[in-house]
Amino acid sequence: MSLEDNKALVRRWIEGWNRGKELEVTDEVYDANYILHDPGNPGLAGLRELKGALIMYRTAFPDFHITIEELIAEGDKVIVRYTDRGTHKGDFMGIPPTGKRFTATGIGINRISGGKIVEGWANWDMLGLMQQLGILPQIGEGRK
Repeated sequence: MSLEDNKALVRRWIEGWNRGKELEVTDEVYDANYILHDPGNPGLAGLRELKGALIMYRTAFPDFHITIEELIAEGDKVIVRYTDRGTHKGDFMGIPPTGKRFTATGIGINRISGGKIVEGWANWDMLGLMQQLGILPQIGEGRK
């Protein structure tokens, strides 16, 4: 696949997510043995676990939306710099809904082989998300 094909594959998944079709599109773009390296989802491997995480996020944030800020391809990797937005309306990792909106930025690296995403690395602002939901204090909050 060309670099443009690889970028289109990643873009296809994000557009599918934004239309609420993430589970269907996941089958199209992810390899069955997909592995994710993400401190917020440690040890996630395989489509079943990936779909479980997607369901958890969609349930917690039904209006979750990803904006692509930048998409870069080199070799077998596509890097996406993105901004996530949503409203906390369902249980999230044991945290009951707060009704609060969030905006979090992140960077994902996707390795592609055979026309599918086979491995990913994610680094996004989970701390900022937790602070915006009121779960953790803002940095400097409570200082005199």
